[in-house]
Formats: sequence, structure tokens, C-alpha cells
Amino acid sequence: MYITTLGFCRRKGSPSKSMIREFHHEDFLPLSSLARKKQSSETTVSLVIPTLNEAATVGQIVEKARRELIEDVPLLDEIIVMDSNSSDGTAQRARDAGARAYNVRDVSPDYPVPLGKGSALWKSQFVATGDIIVCVDADICNFQSHFVYGLVGPFLVDREVVFAKAFYNRPLKLNNQVFENYGGRVTEILVRPLLCAFMPELAGLYQPLSGEYAFRRKPVEKIPFSSGYGVEIGMLFDIDRTFGLSHVVQIDMGTRCHRNRPVAELSCMALGIIQTMFRKLQRENVLSLHQAIGTTMISRGQQGLEHSTITEEELPSKESVMGPHPNAGVRKGRK
Repeated sequence: MYITTLGFCRRKGSPSKSMIREFHHEDFLPLSSLARKKQSSETTVSLVIPTLNEAATVGQIVEKARRELIEDVPLLDEIIVMDSNSSDGTAQRARDAGARAYNVRDVSPDYPVPLGKGSALWKSQFVATGDIIVCVDADICNFQSHFVYGLVGPFLVDREVVFAKAFYNRPLKLNNQVFENYGGRVTEILVRPLLCAFMPELAGLYQPLSGEYAFRRKPVEKIPFSSGYGVEIGMLFDIDRTFGLSHVVQIDMGTRCHRNRPVAELSCMALGIIQTMFRKLQRENVLSLHQAIGTTMISRGQQGLEHSTITEEELPSKESVMGPHPNAGVRKGRK
């Protein structure tokens, strides 16, 4: 049996044999040539930044992307910040820097979702207009425009690319000390071992959880999104299942520095990722679960054990709720 979607064909149940192609962000210089390719192909590009209390960094990211990739070189058509009800003025910082900022709850309010990173990215599909959607995390401390144009480039040189994923060196900063190549703790301790055990073809991605990636909007409107931090790994499972890794590329971005999170936050993140991965593995008949996956993270806190509820929901594909049509709109007065 074959699955065919938008011209891409993959045999169901057979692992992808192809190597995941790699690029370097400098492969797409000069930017003037890349912009001409974009113009001649009549491709539009949206930059989407999901946020939750990132006022310290989001303004610089938006301002630099706007100046270098809209004003200096016409590579981006819009910058959208999808905010999950921040309390530190993140949305206003983003607007002041030149982005269109939305509260997740105001976008397509007829489709309520739990607050989370994946929910923000899912809702962005209802307001972003680009043929290519570029996603960038809002906590990058050393943001440069190549984090965006390096992800746009593959789509403009190869029409078969569906998904582009960034990878980079990730130093870990703890107590004013920097440990080179020790970033990505959840990836290396949890996700990569699980991929090696159950989905080794996906272990060929250097950074399966990286927050910097891009995709063709119309194909991805056909796949579901996880509501929280499982969104990246869930998307990889569904991209592989639907299109195959021959339509996936990864791009070397050099070094990326961001706000390193404490272990307690990473533990909660990891439980959400486990929920997403096990749900996908069960769907693929790789695992058979005989009980529901737990949703309570029990961590050691200052006053003893602390309990946090972590629930990753699978949000339906955008196409299944809206049909293959453009944006659903935003509640008036709350842009």
C-alpha cells in the first residue's frame, strides 16, 4: 500500500533508507540571490515566534529579523509572534519591534486549546499567510539572521523539500560557567536513546527537538500538532510517516545560545515529550501500551516532593477543522 500526498509517495511501514541531506547556512549566500529566487518563484515566507514571558529577548530578535530580512533584503513577508498569555509585556515588545503579535486565545477562538508551545504554533497556521513557515524560539541570546535565511534556502533551491530542521553547537551555561557541547540535555539523555531504540532513522537528526525549523504550509496543514513541548518530535514522526525523510533536510547554524532551563523545568518538558513519543509509537504499532501514560511529574523541591500535571494533547490537523482554505481570522480588537 502506498500513501500519496501532494505528489510525495512513501511505502507505509517501510523505514526510510535515504540519508538526511545537510546544508550549511552559508550555502545560501549572497542573500540578494536568495531573494531573487524567492521573487521569481512567487514564494511567500512567514516567520513565526512562539512566546511565553520572553520580553528580555523577543524584541531584539524581531527587530534584527525585520531590519535585515525585510528592509535590507526582501526575504520575509511577515513576522508573527504567537503569545501564550505572557505577563511580562512580551507581546508589546514584539509589536514595538515590528511584529504582528497575537494572543493564542484570540486566534480562532472557536477552537480553544490548552496553553502551550505546540498550541501557539498550531494557532499560527490560522494567521500566517506564507507558503513557507519559519519557526524560531524567542529565547535565543545570540540571534543572527542566518537562523532564518538558512531555513528558507532549501525550499527555494529544491521544490521537493517539505521540512527543514536546524542544528548547531549548544553550549550549556551554569553558574557563570560555560560547558561546550553540553546543551540539549533532554535530547541526548531521553529523546535520542528512545529514537535509537524504536525509530533509528530519526536518530539521524542532530537536533530533533530544536526550536528552529521551517515547513511548507500546505503539506503540514494535513498533520496534527502536539499542544506542548512535544510539538517538535511529534511533527518529525508525522513528517516521516507522511512524506519520508527524503523530503527532510537539516542545516548547520553554527552555535546557538539560549536561556538554559533548570532541571525541574526540563523534567516536566521530558514527560510531555514522552507522552507524545509513546502515542506516536503506539500508532505505528511499535509499542503496545496496556495503561494510560501518567500525567503527573513528581519532582524533588525545596519543601519535599512537588507534583505537576503535564498533559500533551494532540490537536487535529488544521485542514481537518478548517478545510484546505486560508486563515480563520482573529477576534476583532485584539491583534
